[in-house]
Amino acid sequence: MKNKVKQKPEFLFGKRNYIIMLIGIVFITAGFIFMSGGGSDDPNVFNEEIYNWQRIRLAPTLVIIGLAIEIYAILADPKK
Repeated sequence: MKNKVKQKPEFLFGKRNYIIMLIGIVFITAGFIFMSGGGSDDPNVFNEEIYNWQRIRLAPTLVIIGLAIEIYAILADPKK
């Protein structure tokens, strides 16, 4: 007779890793929200808002920071 041992399934990441991942997703989402908009309803009128510092500097920076946070969350030790 073989003894069947039930093993408790383990998650790949710990709770801390998932929290850090959520923070990274918030940064990425905020970056894409800041990038959106700036279009004109009339195609014959050019809108200068497309060159706003928020879309050119802030939004891509937030997305890159969010991606760096995601990489850290994946590589962080879950048992720490």
